[in-house]
Amino acid sequence: MPAESGYRAADQFERHRRYLTGLAYRMLGSLTEAEDAVQEAYLRWHGTDKARVESPRAFLAKVVTRICLDQMKSARVKRETYVGPWLPEPVLEAESLAAETASDYATDLSVGLMLALERLSPLERAAFLLHDVFDVEFEEVARLLGRNVATCRQLSARARAHIRDSRPRFQVQPDKGNKILQAFMTAYRTGNVDGLASVLSEDAVLYTDGGGKRRAALNPIVGRARILALLAGLARKRAEPVVELRPAIINGLHGCVATLANGELFTIAIEIASDKIDMVYVVRNPDKLKHVFDQALAGGLGSGLSDA
Repeated sequence: MPAESGYRAADQFERHRRYLTGLAYRMLGSLTEAEDAVQEAYLRWHGTDKARVESPRAFLAKVVTRICLDQMKSARVKRETYVGPWLPEPVLEAESLAAETASDYATDLSVGLMLALERLSPLERAAFLLHDVFDVEFEEVARLLGRNVATCRQLSARARAHIRDSRPRFQVQPDKGNKILQAFMTAYRTGNVDGLASVLSEDAVLYTDGGGKRRAALNPIVGRARILALLAGLARKRAEPVVELRPAIINGLHGCVATLANGELFTIAIEIASDKIDMVYVVRNPDKLKHVFDQALAGGLGSGLSDA
């Protein structure tokens, strides 16, 4: 390929990288795997006869969708043997993956939605994302998935029904959310059980994803009393002291990045309902924290609570 044609092909691709990465992340639940899928699409794009491509975006969406569908087959097998609860790879800059559409789901990368997507079949997930999030017409969805239009409508409708009740029930105002987060961080950092009790709802649920590589609960912890008992026990042991908590927006939710004394990081995202924390999502699996670690090294995380 002549150098000029190569530059032109690369420029064409880069116009759609954000769109493709947002689609792949929603398909796979992993930013690392999404970037790998997009890079594979980039390589295939360079080997494509561009003169036969009417719409580069549609063509690339088809390539990325098929790469993701292939990856999801092996991912489902891995999920069956995954140690403990599986959570999506945390994203600190969710706006960079927002869909450029008017969809209700365009900016939604909440953990609740990502977990709901995990419960769909691969084709349901693809049909829903393409049509309901990225505003692709069903005729084009049918071409992308190799199914007829009626089938794609059914796939999307089934997915929509499953997802409707899985999104956060309340939208919290930023100021109120920040206040609740700060109260949670202070109580968590100091091991103040009473402080934690004041911000957790009675039926709160704690998910911890260690992937078998870091200490984490093997099942969701349901109920304020059980969560407090667990955190109080950890505070007493002080086996892994937290030396810093830095506020962060994680998958569009209020949250923080915690640093342990040994330098390891983990993320905490909270879902708030009726002025109380309803869900707590903790990701400790180091395989899912590469982007967070890189951003911390680059100084891209704000200051928070620390020993200093």
